[in-house]
Amino acid sequence: MARDYYETLGVSRDADKEEIKHAYRRQARKYHPDVNKEPGAEERFKEINRAYEVLSEPETRARYDRFGEAGVNAGAGVGFQDMGDMGGFADIFESIFSGFAGSAGGTTQRRRSGPVRGDDLRLDLKLDFREAVFGGEKEIRISHLETCEICSGSGAKPGTRPRACSTCTGTGQVRRVTRTPFGSFTQVSTCPTCNGTGMVIEDKCDACDGKGAKQVTKKLKISIPPGVDNGTRLRISSEGDAGQRSGPPGDLYVYLFINEDEEFHRDGINIHSELKISYLQAILGCRLEANTVDGPQELLIPPGTQPNTVMTLENRGVPRLGNPVSRGDHMITVLIDIPNKLTTEERELLEKLAKIKGDRTGKGGLEGFLGNFFHQR
Repeated sequence: MARDYYETLGVSRDADKEEIKHAYRRQARKYHPDVNKEPGAEERFKEINRAYEVLSEPETRARYDRFGEAGVNAGAGVGFQDMGDMGGFADIFESIFSGFAGSAGGTTQRRRSGPVRGDDLRLDLKLDFREAVFGGEKEIRISHLETCEICSGSGAKPGTRPRACSTCTGTGQVRRVTRTPFGSFTQVSTCPTCNGTGMVIEDKCDACDGKGAKQVTKKLKISIPPGVDNGTRLRISSEGDAGQRSGPPGDLYVYLFINEDEEFHRDGINIHSELKISYLQAILGCRLEANTVDGPQELLIPPGTQPNTVMTLENRGVPRLGNPVSRGDHMITVLIDIPNKLTTEERELLEKLAKIKGDRTGKGGLEGFLGNFFHQR
């Protein structure tokens, strides 16, 4: 039983011409026999062509909508020479598969027999918090393809040379003529014998097994700039895989990820941390040392400092990436440590002070006294 042409292209029955064209391109790209090697792909490709042949032309589509397959079988091919608004079957195919053209003198795809650049590589690298802040030199280990020194990348045993491929006569390409209801079209594809190089190696190099390159593990020292963050990408030129036929090597891209720090938290170029002080230090004020990424820094705690007060150390944050002279700030949140238990002597002294303060404020007791200093416990 014939399939519904709308179902074949995956469009609704009220789809317009552009929707049908886009659906055809998508399906043709997916099921073309030289792209899809699965069983049944070629038959499916023919069905897609037939569906587009009918639905892309208003008159045949109208007959199909009214009478189904029987309405277009007898008239198949009628009006195909007047389909200039389609841009031509070859134009569509050229936008899907480079190298397709009409049988009447279209373009063909030339073999890329020149140098081919090597592949780029990626490496994920973890850094400690301070390494990301201040940067520095880091040693990494990578595995990549390097040009074989024995055969100089030719893949042939020293003293021998590759010969021209007999399948494609050295062009690196084979041609295939495809006949469709729109005419004959020539497809140019990579030669399966030489994989597009146009050359065949008879005596392979023992060192690289004819590949022209070997997998090598090596150590590299890379420079980490100050201020890098999660996801920062560093490009290490020419440390990717070796190129083919004397082509340049690819690049190595190092993606950086920063380990969490127990004490410091980063927010852009600012650093946050917490500092716990006693209730007496908060009441009376004091000078003490706070930890920063630069080392201990003296911090002045004013008398009557409240819980969660944020104190700022300017220019003690993260250097701005690309401009390490400019740095963010270090924000220190002050936490008040109020003891759950007091010694007898401490309690007596605090109660005396609370009584004095209570007489002045009308809020007696130790809790009222402490409440005058702290908004929260």
